[in-house]
Amino acid sequence: MYRNEKKYLVPNYLLDPMRSRFGAFVRPDLNSDEDRQGRYQYTVRSIYFDSHDLGFYHEKLSGLMERQKLRVRGYNALEDGEVVLEVKKKTGNRILKYRAGVLYDHLDEVLMTGEVEPFLYRGNGQDPGKAIEDAGRFLFHYKRKQLRPTCLVVYEREAYHGKHNAGVRVTFDKNIRSRAYPELGALFTEDRLRLLFKSHFILEIKYFEDRMPSWARSIVYEYRLKSEALSKYVIGFDVNKTFAHY
Repeated sequence: MYRNEKKYLVPNYLLDPMRSRFGAFVRPDLNSDEDRQGRYQYTVRSIYFDSHDLGFYHEKLSGLMERQKLRVRGYNALEDGEVVLEVKKKTGNRILKYRAGVLYDHLDEVLMTGEVEPFLYRGNGQDPGKAIEDAGRFLFHYKRKQLRPTCLVVYEREAYHGKHNAGVRVTFDKNIRSRAYPELGALFTEDRLRLLFKSHFILEIKYFEDRMPSWARSIVYEYRLKSEALSKYVIGFDVNKTFAHY
């Protein structure tokens, strides 16, 4: 099912006010752990894949309404656990994801051989048949377009769900950093990462309905936020290419 997604670049000094404003309408994501500051967050680690001519990168820059990206995603520092093969399709502001969890220890073998079923991670409740099908989509593009690891993006995510509609998701992505052309085994490293933004975070609001919930629209209007096409992959790659910080 497609989900709508809106992104906003927000100054860091608005973090606490926004936590307060959204707090009346959302609750922490159950997959988040409470840290010493009482924040419910986790670390997101993604390696984005692209072709030698950076086809996905240029699709984004050209503003194509329909495009996709491929990534391997892990969380926190669970190097001996699950990572997710993901194809993210985007049509305008609507998102559709195909995901399959595999064991990180076997990621090289999965990509090399195309064999998925023996290495599926079965502890996440995903239907094995659907996971194999989704992994097949990833591997089809990976092989056909001769993709390679192009950008590692790491950030801390505060994640929340709507109190009255769990399909609404609000996230604050902070301390976003990246590295170009990482090795596949670098997913859980912090070496040579560059900040994308010195003093901003990315607010994302995701929802399944045709319109954003009225309470979310009200907060966006209150802070005069402008929806932007913020690609962590593209910005992260550019930061390393030009050594420029936003």
